[in-house]
Amino acid sequence: MLRYGILGGTFDPVHMGHLILAETARDTLRLDKVYFVPAADPPHKHGQVIARAEDRLAMLKLALKDNPGFYISLIDLERPGPHYTADMVALMRERVEPEVELWFLMGLDSLIDFPNWHEPERIRNLARLAAATRPGYVIDWTPLEKALPGIIHEVTLLPMPGVSISSNNLRRKVQHGSSIRYLVPEAVRQYILGHDLYRGEATAGE
Repeated sequence: MLRYGILGGTFDPVHMGHLILAETARDTLRLDKVYFVPAADPPHKHGQVIARAEDRLAMLKLALKDNPGFYISLIDLERPGPHYTADMVALMRERVEPEVELWFLMGLDSLIDFPNWHEPERIRNLARLAAATRPGYVIDWTPLEKALPGIIHEVTLLPMPGVSISSNNLRRKVQHGSSIRYLVPEAVRQYILGHDLYRGEATAGE
């Protein structure tokens, strides 16, 4: 049976934490492919300034080009909104072979907030769930179980190295003229500098 991972996000910018999560999942879960799915217009980030989709996609291509197990799906960028994760996963399920086992990948912080997502039940019915541990986050299963009964038995935890990087902090570093070397792939760093990204007001989000 083929196994595909799905890692959605704004990727503004893509960073080493994203890549480590994806590679940890690929190796631990024995995934044949990991699809990075850049979000077009995340509902939870309305009102925030997000880099153009063209720039986010260009950085993603640069970051993934050396890993044959990593792919990019434009499924969210090419469809009309609203851009909910549940709809994206449903479309991915429709477009792959019926026998493919889908895994939805997220960080532990996203798992904690999962009950507040749009149609989380739909996501858990469409794909298996895997959450990467993240420094500073401790999982409390009680509220998760109360909101989504049985989820404790459905989530596979992926132990990750102690790397704590956020896109928000990276944008702030760029804004303040601080180095982001080794926090993002070098090609991504050069793209950010060459295209003068994130020099204005820093924004929130991943």
